[in-house]
Amino acid sequence: MKRPVLVFRQFGNKGYSLFNCLGREVVCSVLSVATLTYASAESVSTNPVVTDSVATTTAREMMLDEVSVTGSRAPLTKSQAARMVTVLDRADIAQAPVQSVNDLLKYAVGVDVRQRGPMGAQTDISIRGGTSEQVILLLNGINICDPQTGHNTMDLPVDLSDIVRIEVIEGPAGRIYGTSSMAGAINIVTKKGGERREVRGKRNDSALQMHAEGGSFGYANLGLRYSLTSHLSQLTSSLSANYARSDGWSRSKAGRLNTDYSGAKGFYQGGYESEAVRLDWHLGVSDKGWGSGTFWASPQWQADEQYEHTTKWFSAIQGHTKQGPLHLNACLYWNQHRDRYEGYRGQPEKMKYNYNRTNVYGVSAGGYFDWQAGRTAFGAELRNEDLVSGNLGEPLSQPHHIKGTDRDYTLGVNRTNISGYIEHNVLLPQVTVSAGLVAVKNTWSNMNMTIYPGIDVSYSPTPQWKLHASYNTSLRMPSFTEMYYKLQGYSANPHLEPEEMQAIELGSTLHCSPLTIHTALWHHHGSNMIDWIMDTSKGSEAGWQSVNHTTLNSIGVEAGAQLSIVNYQLSINYSYIHQDKQQEENIVSQYALEYLRHKLTAKVQTQITQRLSWGLYFRWQDRMGSYTDFDGQKHDYEPYAVVDSRLTWTQATWLAYIEANNLFDTTYRDYGLVPQPGRWFTVGFSISL
Repeated sequence: MKRPVLVFRQFGNKGYSLFNCLGREVVCSVLSVATLTYASAESVSTNPVVTDSVATTTAREMMLDEVSVTGSRAPLTKSQAARMVTVLDRADIAQAPVQSVNDLLKYAVGVDVRQRGPMGAQTDISIRGGTSEQVILLLNGINICDPQTGHNTMDLPVDLSDIVRIEVIEGPAGRIYGTSSMAGAINIVTKKGGERREVRGKRNDSALQMHAEGGSFGYANLGLRYSLTSHLSQLTSSLSANYARSDGWSRSKAGRLNTDYSGAKGFYQGGYESEAVRLDWHLGVSDKGWGSGTFWASPQWQADEQYEHTTKWFSAIQGHTKQGPLHLNACLYWNQHRDRYEGYRGQPEKMKYNYNRTNVYGVSAGGYFDWQAGRTAFGAELRNEDLVSGNLGEPLSQPHHIKGTDRDYTLGVNRTNISGYIEHNVLLPQVTVSAGLVAVKNTWSNMNMTIYPGIDVSYSPTPQWKLHASYNTSLRMPSFTEMYYKLQGYSANPHLEPEEMQAIELGSTLHCSPLTIHTALWHHHGSNMIDWIMDTSKGSEAGWQSVNHTTLNSIGVEAGAQLSIVNYQLSINYSYIHQDKQQEENIVSQYALEYLRHKLTAKVQTQITQRLSWGLYFRWQDRMGSYTDFDGQKHDYEPYAVVDSRLTWTQATWLAYIEANNLFDTTYRDYGLVPQPGRWFTVGFSISL
């Protein structure tokens, strides 16, 4: 009889992760470190544990880095990376009382999540005091940003159950991701085709996984995920689908629902892996519509029945070689974004609907190799962005019909971004140095080839203590909306130049089990910053104009601590930001220092019994800036605190949970004219068959 072979594919960041992989209760008195000699995997640290010289009864926890992270062009494990990367892993996703990726990112202390609608309806994501246009969003390393506008970037084709981890890089990342990564980057990593071990935190090797939840405001969510192949096959694939809807939490003056939501998404992912090569491909779609209420209203235009509908397609194929001294990689992708905006819902005769369609094509190739001086990476990317629209762009030589309507796309714009990069990593036992540059040229702005350098350095004086320092630069091309929007008193400038950012950061991480402490001090200097401004000296003729107007200096401090004691996990994180913006007399800025000066997050997670777990999440934030209400009164943003909680019961093949969001019914606003919902409850379950 041949015994089955047990293959360890991934480890968590705990010393007991080896036993978790077995899915059984393991009792032991002595475990030799040699047991782990053959438990290595690609991108897993296999450095041996050093025995303490003094006899103690407490063994030091061995830290196994789960996977390579995206803090550099060349693949490095988290322990090797010179740049600090915040990772929200499977445990974070499973335990959090959230309904979308947008909600999950609220608990990342350096991330500002400004919602116009919860449950993934419409959200702006920014990092370290930037704007939603200054953050690059990636799906498995593929840039999925919409060049039309950053407001709909978070329309994702994946459900929370599809996600392995979310990586957040704070600060400029130009040499890693090129354009758009001016203030930071967010990379969403999904499960590979054969990974069928988790639905909202429940590990199981079943092929079919389903989950359903419902709650306040008519909220309902139904999803499933099916893995088509076994772990032993070279070909892997999976298919997931999800549908969600809500009645919304408010009504218009006419008494109609105006913050309702409904949407569906589907995601297919496949892969092939041999000893020589790894190929991955995906195809996803997101289709949703939501009542936009007062999302884009103003004191001059008090519309409270707006509506928007978006459809997005995502596709990519990636490959890399695994053998030989030179590791090559290549990628080909296509994303399409369709948007329909209704200023007055269902009333095109009152205001014409605004239609936009963006196609983004990209191809990249590169590689890396190891030699005596370290690891060197190189490559290039070509990205074409094409927009046809009803009100954005230049007149088209030949109109394009808008499917399902009697109208045509009459305007459009096309631009191509070309970039090349080189990076070198010096990997020493206590020191990592990662330095490189990206050279960028964009066809539309007639910009010259411009170089943006960066360097990250980390030093570990002891195995528990890590110091890091960095200097990085980046840029952002203006969105098509910033270049061409000309409605409701707005006049855009098609000749905007790229925004540019320089940043310095110092930080440290101390891990003394069971306590981890991290700190960071950073400074950002932005030039050619794009802003909408109004010259009030023009009186009644004054209007909003998009210009490269502002120089912005930001300084910030971040600190946090995580503590694990028996069945309790506790964490607290704090961020402080101060911005100094260049101002001129008679000039009013639309983005006048609206950022989170203070943000504090905390959570407690505990295992009450073997089956029952409970988590309590707290978030307090104080935003700078002000807004004008419909009566013309000016208000400063008020600080607010929100408490969320989740209670979970786990069985062998299923789990059930109840969540409470905004538990104390706090009244708050992320955007001045859009009040957020009060307390709401959600109940749900997931099952593996």
